[in-house]
This record gives sequence, structure tokens and C-alpha cells, in this order.
Amino acid sequence: MFRRVAIIGGGAAGATLLSELLERPVSQPLHLDWYTGGGTPSRGLAYGTRSQRHLLNVRAASMGMFANRPSGFLEYMQKRDPNIAGTDFLPRCWYGEYLEAETTAALARAKENGHDVRIVPYEVDAMVPENSGVTIFQGETATEVEAAVLALGTLPPQALPQVDEAALASGRYVTKPWSLLADAKPDTQAHHVLVIGLGLTAVDVIIELAAQWPNARFTAISRHGLLPEVHQSSAALPYEDSDELIESMRDAPDVRTWMHLMRDAIEQADDWRLVVDCLRPHTQALWGLLSQADRARFLRHARSTWERARHRLPPPVAQAIKALEKEGRLQRISGHVHSVSLAENGLRMTYLPRGENQERTLDADLIVQSIGLDNDIRRTPHTLLQQLVTNGHIHSDPFGLGIQAAPDGRIVHGGTPWPRFFAIGSMLRGTLWESTAMPEIRQQARQLAERLLGD
Repeated sequence: MFRRVAIIGGGAAGATLLSELLERPVSQPLHLDWYTGGGTPSRGLAYGTRSQRHLLNVRAASMGMFANRPSGFLEYMQKRDPNIAGTDFLPRCWYGEYLEAETTAALARAKENGHDVRIVPYEVDAMVPENSGVTIFQGETATEVEAAVLALGTLPPQALPQVDEAALASGRYVTKPWSLLADAKPDTQAHHVLVIGLGLTAVDVIIELAAQWPNARFTAISRHGLLPEVHQSSAALPYEDSDELIESMRDAPDVRTWMHLMRDAIEQADDWRLVVDCLRPHTQALWGLLSQADRARFLRHARSTWERARHRLPPPVAQAIKALEKEGRLQRISGHVHSVSLAENGLRMTYLPRGENQERTLDADLIVQSIGLDNDIRRTPHTLLQQLVTNGHIHSDPFGLGIQAAPDGRIVHGGTPWPRFFAIGSMLRGTLWESTAMPEIRQQARQLAERLLGD
């Protein structure tokens, strides 16, 4: 049992692990150091938004903070409004409030039970993991703990290499969309906003700015120019042949074979979403069966299709986007960005449309980069990860998806897992693939808490 544990990261993953540790009966009091960094503890980047236009893309009934109480969020919300249903897609800011409430309750219980929880509202500067423990450096203070967990969430985004320095220096090229949205004020000017990317975050950017800036128009570019798929308006029964499909995939861990199996299953299913959703509880295990070559093949050829099908839009958000397109305020284009430079009255993007061989240009007042997670620790500006990589304490997974780690979260060093150094959440994407959504994070938190407090 590790009695002194440090959690580095103040978002949902860190809060969930902290709460799991404090939930369990233990023979001796715990000493927990929670380094929350900036922002509001528990919310992190994902749930820090205050706009009710930003909806969860998972139904309320499945968003509980604890693995043994998956309906906890729904129960919390129904105390506020009994008419809320488990099938509803609720605002992410409400979910942030729920996480804060659960964490506050856990901290109150900790005090009653004699646990010592130290919340440090700063970033960690450096760490030195060893087989006997981990030393944490913050400011001029060095603290030794028995075990430490990286729960860092989304890493700071970096500008695309095609963007020149003058464009970045102008302030018109935005790499942190959530900071932009947090500071956005109503504006009646006829802005032209160019969004690079068409995933869930890009959609949130367009929805929010379109409401704040009623005369703005938007152009969104991505490789295929396609939006995420849309959730069914109502919940459906599970895919009835899921066991047979999963077993067939396990017997033949090959991406090409899997694609054929899924196509066959989709042809027989009432709705393709049922097939995709039946894979959700098994995705981590299936990913673990793939060879490195097949993982690379998936990332090259199937990743964008899978992401669009797996991370879907809530129906109200899809309707709002469709309305903007119908009004002519939103245009989607497919192509590759070749350059972004400073222009006379804003920024100019040069791109190659998909299927063409002639470059085109677009001028915009503002360009917002929203291209999804970038968890490549080899090139991140994150100070702590830079130090850990430079000193050889951690290594990138082969595809730049996160940290090399064992499936149970132990960070791998020199081919061997550290016994007291762990990761949770998005940093495990290379190991588990499915590791960024709350249903997976809460399960990781539960299992990791059991390991940390076990014999």
C-alpha cells in the first residue's frame, strides 16, 4: 500500500483518481498531494467551458464519475430538475459543476477520516522517478512520495508548421480555441473566421462564435471536409450479434479483416451506430491484440473514419450546424493547408483542394486551429514532460500518441515499467487507444486506486 501519493493534473482524470482513493476504507491515513496547475480543479480543459451551447457527446446516464455508480451524474442533475432524462445530452458546464461537487464531497470526507490532502495550485517543474519512490520539484521545494501519477489531460496545442512567424505574432492565428471562447464578447462586425479542423472542438468553436458574432461567416477546412456523425435522437437496444462480432475480431487481429467484419455487421444491423457502440467496452483489449504494423495501418487509413463514427455530435448541435450551413454562414471545404501568412487586412491561407492540383487562397480575419489531440511528448512545449523526456525517465509510444506504458498504467522506462510511476487518461492513448472519455477514465481510476492501496 502506498500511503503518500502525488497526482499531477487538476482535470477530470486527476479529480476522479483522487476521489477514488478517498472513497476506500484504509487501515492508515493517506497523504495525497494534488498538483492542480492553473484553472478550476476538477474541470480541466474539457469541462472548463461556461457556455450551455457546449454539450456532452455522451448521454447523461453514462457519465457518472465513479465506475461503480455510472448513473451518478444523472442522479445529481435530477435533483436539480426531475424532468432530465438519462438519454439527454447535457451542457458540459453542468458536468463540470458535478465533478466539482463530487470532489468537494470527497475532500470533506477525507478530512473527517483523518486523511491529509494537500492541494497545490501550481504546475510541477520536474520529477525524478526511482524504484523506491518519486521526487517532485515545484519551485524551490522538493517532495518525496511513494508513488506518483501523471493525469495531465490534453497537452498544449502547437501551431501547424505551415504557419509563419508573422501570422503567429499577429494574434490572429489561434491555437488555443478554449481560451478564445472564454474571452469572446458579443461583436456585430462581419468577421470571416477560418477554422482548421472539423472535429467536435471545431464544431463547438463555430457554434459559440456564431452566437456571439451574429454577422460573422465561417469556413472550415479538413482533409475530407466531413463533420462528425450524429448520435441517434433516442437510445436504442444493443447490437444483438455483438458477442459473435467481438469473438471473430479476437480470432483474427488484423485491421483489414476487421474492416470486412464490421462492414458485414453494419449491413445486417438496423443502424451502423449499434455496431460501433458494441465495440466500446472491448476497444482497449482489441487494440492490444494488434501488431505495430496493423496499428500503423489503422492510423493511416481508418483513423479519421473511426473518429467521425466514434465521437459523434449530439442531435441539437448537429441541427445548429446544419442551420448555419443553410443560412450560408458556414462553408466546409476539403483539402490540405500549405501555408498561413500575414496579409494586408488579416491572414491568408494557401491550400490544395482535395482531388485537385491547383492551389487556392482564402483570406480571413481570424484563423482558429482545432485539429484534435496532440499528445506527442517528443515535441510538446509542456515543461514537465520535456524534462522527463530529456532525462530519459519516460519515452514516447511509437506513434506519438502519448507515453509508453503498460496497460495497467505503469510508465515504461528502458523496456521495464516503473513500479511507482503511473499515468492515467489521454497519455495512455498509444497503449489503450480508447483512453480520453469519462467511461474509460473512471475505470482506469478505479483500477489504479485498487493497485495503489493494495498489498
